[in-house]
Amino acid sequence: MKFPAGNYGTMVNGTITGNEYFDYKLGANAGQKMFVQLQAVGTNGNGTVYFNILPPGSDGEALYIGSINGNSTTIDLPESGDYTIRVYLMGNDRDTGKTVGYNIDLSIQ
Repeated sequence: MKFPAGNYGTMVNGTITGNEYFDYKLGANAGQKMFVQLQAVGTNGNGTVYFNILPPGSDGEALYIGSINGNSTTIDLPESGDYTIRVYLMGNDRDTGKTVGYNIDLSIQ
């Protein structure tokens, strides 16, 4: 994902259903800070949408787990490369195939 010229962040929105997950990749350098805030904006279920932040080269292990730590964070990035923000559902919304709309505010500084 590339930010518009002169910007260091963007807002992304979408919908997710059941067992789906969506990955957003952001290139960053070691020592930069990443801000991510996720908000449910409409659902036919409970609105249980979360995100994880995966480091470069990850096979699924995460630096940040939203279902444990919350849907907003600023983290210091330990290495340079492409980071993945993975959006997913849990619980009844995932198990019963519900759909959740979401907005993600992303920035790297």
